[in-house]
Amino acid sequence: MPPLARSDLDRSALRRRDDAWLAKAWDEGVVLVVDLAKGGRALVTDRVDGSAELVLVPSAEAPAGDHWFLGVDPSGLAMWTIDAPLPSLAGTRAVTLRDIGHLLDDRDAGLFTAAAALDNWHASHRFSPRTGLPTEAIEAGWARRDTEGNMMWPRTDPAMIVLVHDGVAGPEGRCLLGHNAGWPVGPDGVRRFSCLAGYVEPGESAEASVIREVGEEVGIALRSLHYAGSQAWPYPGSLMLGFHAVADRDQPFRLDPEEIDEARWFTRSDVAQMIAGEFVDPETGRPASLPMRASIAFYLIERWLRGLPA
Repeated sequence: MPPLARSDLDRSALRRRDDAWLAKAWDEGVVLVVDLAKGGRALVTDRVDGSAELVLVPSAEAPAGDHWFLGVDPSGLAMWTIDAPLPSLAGTRAVTLRDIGHLLDDRDAGLFTAAAALDNWHASHRFSPRTGLPTEAIEAGWARRDTEGNMMWPRTDPAMIVLVHDGVAGPEGRCLLGHNAGWPVGPDGVRRFSCLAGYVEPGESAEASVIREVGEEVGIALRSLHYAGSQAWPYPGSLMLGFHAVADRDQPFRLDPEEIDEARWFTRSDVAQMIAGEFVDPETGRPASLPMRASIAFYLIERWLRGLPA
């Protein structure tokens, strides 16, 4: 399962209009503070096993601000979020979901993902995009209403992401990764390579989007494709639909230079070296890396590397 698809949070949607229950749940609940002004950071503590745990503060100790109800954890504890500056607490560090998502347990992965998405939506919808009128939060933060009573709800934008490979098992198999033209080169000249991705257009299926985006970005045709899983990516509100696809690697590339400035087929040995931080392109002498481990791109690449089914 992709890292940010994990969650054991009961969202308790039927409680969102129960003001008496919500008031009690706030008094007894805990809060995840997310600082959108600092890139969507929250506080974590590090465990001795290398994993991490979100810092949740009692509601009475939370910063002032609007709070949104996220749900109830398996123990029955109500979970909330606030967009505010992070408190100063010893033994903690501030991280983004991109940094830490893969190191969190199921509860915290689902909690941080939902909180970041909901906080981002509220921050960008203080006014109605339809009427231009000011809006207020209702239903414990899961809807907003303008001054004429028009309602709006958090939206999710579907996007596809695909690992294209040649279908060959074992060390001779190769996968296709690209470097986005807009990505900066990292320290020591490291270039990041990842799966191909793009938004699903209106009136288009996810499968059709995969075929179209691969054709537009690198100019090759696919033989087959298989759905592999999904996860939310709350920047600002995408649902990434992951696929594996098979293509003939002898096809010539036709790159869209505004999207992809380099694409190539990598062996399983290449990918393993990239994960270990040891890969240097023998043709260019440049080091290369993969996306962060919290991403669905890394999940798709790692499953291919291990020979696991889509």
